[in-house]
Amino acid sequence: MSTKHVGKQSVSLPNPPSIAAGACIVGKKEGEGPLRDSFDYISEDSYFGEKTWEKAESTMQKMAFQKALEKANLPQTVVEFIFAGDLLNQCIGSAFGMRDMGIPFFGLYGACSTMAESLALAALMIDGGFADCTAAVTSSHYCTAERQFRTPLEYGGQRTPTAQWTATAAGALILTSDGPGPYVKHITCGQIVDQGIKDANNMGAAMAPAAYSTLSAHFNDLALKPSDYDLIVTGDLGAVGSSILLDFFKNDGIDLAPYYNDCGLMIYAREEQDVHAGASGCGCSASVLAGHLLNGMRAGRWKKLLFAATGALLSTVSTQQGESIPCICCAVSLSTTK
Repeated sequence: MSTKHVGKQSVSLPNPPSIAAGACIVGKKEGEGPLRDSFDYISEDSYFGEKTWEKAESTMQKMAFQKALEKANLPQTVVEFIFAGDLLNQCIGSAFGMRDMGIPFFGLYGACSTMAESLALAALMIDGGFADCTAAVTSSHYCTAERQFRTPLEYGGQRTPTAQWTATAAGALILTSDGPGPYVKHITCGQIVDQGIKDANNMGAAMAPAAYSTLSAHFNDLALKPSDYDLIVTGDLGAVGSSILLDFFKNDGIDLAPYYNDCGLMIYAREEQDVHAGASGCGCSASVLAGHLLNGMRAGRWKKLLFAATGALLSTVSTQQGESIPCICCAVSLSTTK
């Protein structure tokens, strides 16, 4: 009988895993943004020394995972399971990045929600008593995503005002059964939400209803309110989606704004870097969480944080067939106290 399920969509972790370390690897554009000091490595080369952008993304994942292990002061052999994902077909960024690790591997696809999904599953594995050390790894690359989901860079297509810029970034977290935290306390698994939006260049509007659905479920299931958190972060709704999300809660009589931010608005300086509506790509929220947010919790800036990553579950085939965009959001609550 389930003793950890709370409400309709949430679970409570009575043995909350500790995030032993996080690491983030980013590209040049991300390193020019306001969070530059929180990244472990900034590459001036979008190829990361490889011959293709896809290989570059795999290299980013590998670098992030190995750097996280180094920061945790743990050998690779203690990691019992890796949960990893990216935006590419068949998750080749993760599969090729992790193929030489010799560690049991779960490949995941949650689009831009993948960091929260991988973190949730890595935490559940430890809380359930199936492992003492797991890893969550996620990446995206501007050039690989543009080639797969939109048009090759050589095409030179114009971007709409609602378009978001896929971050070239990777983040990795090492979780352990014991440690000083921050700890994973609760997880709310989202339901697929599709409001009929078909514009693949307006991800924020498509994903905002999923974020609203999951956050509302989280608050209702756990009898919480926004003010119970020091910070509630989505990733990545950008300017358009964040505004819609705030309006949804305002219609419920809830002012989310004092406690809210979005990774897609944090990683770039929008006025200076010309990224239109902000950032997207699962590497965006992964790198912001593994760097800026984790550092802030360890420094005492935030004691309780809710990380809610959102993903658009479309493909080039579904878009070309005129399908609308189903979306998902997974929320993970973190606390500095066990």
